[in-house]
Amino acid sequence: MFTTLRRLTALALVALAPVPASAFETRATAAWVYDMSTRTVLLDKNADTPVPPASMSKLMTLNMLFEALRDNRVTMDTTFPVSTRATEMTRLGGSTMYLQENDRPSVKDLIHGIIINSGNDACVVVAEGLAGTEEAFADLMTERGKAIGLTHSTFKNASGWPDPDQRMSMRDLGILGKRLIEEFPDLYPIFSQTQFNYKDRAPANANNRNPLLKIAAADWQADGLKTGHTTEAGYGLVGSAVMGDRRVIFAMSGLPSDKDRAAEAESIVNWAFRQFTEKTVVKAGTRVAEAQVWLGDADTVGLVPAEDIRLLLPSQVQESVTAEVIYSGPIEAPIAKGTQLGELIIHVPDLPDARIPLVAEADVAKGGFLKRLTTAANVLRARYIDGAAPAPAS
Repeated sequence: MFTTLRRLTALALVALAPVPASAFETRATAAWVYDMSTRTVLLDKNADTPVPPASMSKLMTLNMLFEALRDNRVTMDTTFPVSTRATEMTRLGGSTMYLQENDRPSVKDLIHGIIINSGNDACVVVAEGLAGTEEAFADLMTERGKAIGLTHSTFKNASGWPDPDQRMSMRDLGILGKRLIEEFPDLYPIFSQTQFNYKDRAPANANNRNPLLKIAAADWQADGLKTGHTTEAGYGLVGSAVMGDRRVIFAMSGLPSDKDRAAEAESIVNWAFRQFTEKTVVKAGTRVAEAQVWLGDADTVGLVPAEDIRLLLPSQVQESVTAEVIYSGPIEAPIAKGTQLGELIIHVPDLPDARIPLVAEADVAKGGFLKRLTTAANVLRARYIDGAAPAPAS
């Protein structure tokens, strides 16, 4: 076996104008921007650095509660008691839904209190209701976080209250936001609600802090997710917005003020939607290369993508898109149509490579006696006359 690599020209895929790209230089100290429809990372600035997440870590508390709902361990009507520790969160300052010890808030109330009011007290109630203590719940958050792919996250509390060991990366926050959108579509619309006032106690704290929800853009609409702020962390946001069939999600931290956070969030969304275009660069079934076949009734087999290849491309790029096809061959017959044989790697300037599986275009049956005889003769001729022989499949 040997590896065959074939380079394709950019024009075989898509025509793009050779104009310099417009890179985005965020003022956030750490940021991650992701196009969900094409699974493309658009921006990575210190995205794997663990930083204080502040209230953005409440997304993990919500994930734990949403999973409990999905597993039927609780319902939206389940009520939890309010401990002294929970009410102390209000007295300590910070965001709250103003729970009192004689309250029995429902899971539905608590979800709204965490998302819209960013209630630290609500987070403690959820933690104690699900795990007995907030410390035990934080341990479960850390363990569950690792299981769902949060590789740079540790939790010491449910609310994001300052703690030297409460840390998350922007990539982890983005992955978590993506999970909430995809795994809990029935609950996710709550993130776009703008007001919640538990028992009419907190009119001054009833508004959702997400600045994107206040923007009436002509062609895109924000619908989540969570703000965060402490003195150490600065101002941050995990945000998501939709334009047509595209959804962009991002996480950022370290802005100096809520005004800067609002402006930066809008700039990121505008940049992500207006500087990139989703295009079909290769249709399903289009032959992009041929692979050599060993001992088959055909000498080659076409390599095609099984599905349309849609990529997110910069509206203006520094150079043409390039691509290469890699497969190990020659490929021994028989070959069944649809079997993955290789990979198309598309290089887009300033974006991660796109790697697309390529499959056999058609069946290739094993060759008959004459084919095997001819192949053997060619091998012998190459070995003894030309000095080299094709390597058979192993």
